[in-house]
Amino acid sequence: MSVVDWRSEEAYANFKKAEAIDIAWEWLRRDRDYQDDYKNLLDQEPSNPVTATFRHQWGLSFRS
Repeated sequence: MSVVDWRSEEAYANFKKAEAIDIAWEWLRRDRDYQDDYKNLLDQEPSNPVTATFRHQWGLSFRS
């Protein structure tokens, strides 16, 4: 995961164009519990880590 200086205006240049889903994802991906859960899934099943339980737990949905 890249590290961004939250004080840098350049790091957030596209923020004004962001939609709610973009902001929600940025918030979630920085959540330590989410990161830990995702890492645990990768350790268990690296080829297909995102299970229905994981998606439900974290409120994730994917369009097909």
